[in-house]
Amino acid sequence: MADSAAGALLAVEHITKRFAGREGEIVAVDDVSFDVAPGEFVSIIGPSGCGKSTLFNVIGGLVGEYEGRVAVAGERISGTHPAIGMVFQEESTFPWRTVLDNVAFPLEIAGVARQVRHERAAHFVALVGLSGFERRLPAELSGGMRQRVAIARTLASEPRILLMDEPFAALDEQTRLLLGDKVLQIQQALRQTTLLITHNLSEAVQLSDRVLVMTYRPGRLKRAVAIDLPHPRSADIVESDAFGHYVAQIWHDLREEANRGIEEAEARVRSHAGRA
Repeated sequence: MADSAAGALLAVEHITKRFAGREGEIVAVDDVSFDVAPGEFVSIIGPSGCGKSTLFNVIGGLVGEYEGRVAVAGERISGTHPAIGMVFQEESTFPWRTVLDNVAFPLEIAGVARQVRHERAAHFVALVGLSGFERRLPAELSGGMRQRVAIARTLASEPRILLMDEPFAALDEQTRLLLGDKVLQIQQALRQTTLLITHNLSEAVQLSDRVLVMTYRPGRLKRAVAIDLPHPRSADIVESDAFGHYVAQIWHDLREEANRGIEEAEARVRSHAGRA
């Protein structure tokens, strides 16, 4: 893919990340380049082991010693950056803090006055649809509600870019669909620039302006699919032939890469068995 275009808010340029493995060097991500425009929602999808989460951690500043460049608004960044907020798959609420205090936590760390941070936190609690639950503890909430708290907490810092690494993976299908609707509503309301890592094809098409498909290891960008569906993405659109066409198109590429991963894994098993 070409280098990032002028005006991109997030630019990922020629990222390569290598790890030392027991059987030699592993190239997890290989020469990946793409850009994300202000207000754009981009999803990255690929088979297990393709380096999606590694790429996420490079962009978020959690992994170093890589080749290439990550830039926000044209400025190269290194390490974590206040312009980038991150939401993870794992449970990340503080069990001893109420919903409101969870969401206000990054503002508290930043030294924002108590009344101001609670007002701002209450705004984002309402934005994710949790008004009335401000005084509840996480143990009193469902998994989907706890993930909404985590999203609100990240948004409270007002990041220019929101990174989400399979944030709905631990949820049941109905809950993840409903939470996907809520995330899309929030993204549209805030015009929040968003990058989502996912393995769910329907989720990627439902939420995204573009879907980037990665190859099996080493992870490269195989194809970029522009999702030309109107907003809001209603149930009628999700059930449409056009939606199904996008899912089928992405599945065609993803299936090729998933099969390659399975074949390589089987070959390694046969090789180990032959040496035993």
